[in-house]
Amino acid sequence: MDRLEAMKMLLAVVNAGSISAGSRKLNAPLPSVSRKVAELERHLGASLIVRTSRNLQLTDAGREYVEAARKIIADLDEAERRASGEYQTPRGTLTITMPLEFGARYVMPIAISYMQMYPEVSLNLLSLDRTVHLVEEQVDIAIRLGDLADSSLYAVKAGEFRLLTCASPAYLQRRGVPEHPSDLVDHDGILFNKRTFFWTFNVDGNPVEAVPRARLEVNTATNCVTAAVGGAGIARLFDYQVPDELASGALVPVLEAFDQAPRPIRIVYSGQGQLTLKVRSFVDWALPRLRAACKRGEVS
Repeated sequence: MDRLEAMKMLLAVVNAGSISAGSRKLNAPLPSVSRKVAELERHLGASLIVRTSRNLQLTDAGREYVEAARKIIADLDEAERRASGEYQTPRGTLTITMPLEFGARYVMPIAISYMQMYPEVSLNLLSLDRTVHLVEEQVDIAIRLGDLADSSLYAVKAGEFRLLTCASPAYLQRRGVPEHPSDLVDHDGILFNKRTFFWTFNVDGNPVEAVPRARLEVNTATNCVTAAVGGAGIARLFDYQVPDELASGALVPVLEAFDQAPRPIRIVYSGQGQLTLKVRSFVDWALPRLRAACKRGEVS
């Protein structure tokens, strides 16, 4: 049995939350992954995970083994980076995670120009609308929107973004302009995945929820923008999602006096171990360009 391969498979399964999700992440057949984990358990003479119909749980032995395995894999990766010269010149594979829409609009052009400048670096770009654990999921850099929960990470601020309440001029002419969040009860709302059903505003320093009438629900920001421009109702969108529509006047902000505070846009990377040149070079390359791109796109 290849114990190192089995360790990596076990970590992928644990990080993904199930054997099936781990097999998809590894792009490996489900039976092969399940067999490797079982072989590792037989080799150790201990049960590492408890399988359920929905997810898996680590046993006490499993928690200790997974912690040790993560350290072994991290030390091995570090040794390979040193041996391959990643501390002498930028080279190797750089894995970056970024939010789906923001990444496509603002990060992708920067990443492509970086590849042209550093031909020995290959990029693995992951567009994910979830928070990735950099160390556990072996990600080098993350582009994060909003506050950081993990204080062990290094972060540099590239800009800010705001949540806007907006509508088309045609809708506002037809239905009137709301002057206070409480006015939304008489307006049609375009809801994005129901999670925006309760819209929170800042009223005299206090968070206040206001609910428009839900006449349309969509599951993508693109459809939300299209519906708002078409006059279907009032929408809440991040300013980085609608720079062209705001600039052209196709969408008009409303209730700006009740907007919440802007939130940060950051480049984030792990503080563990010596920083490789591929990480440092990307941060140095991307930071001024991302700041400029955010300003051009009218992100704060």
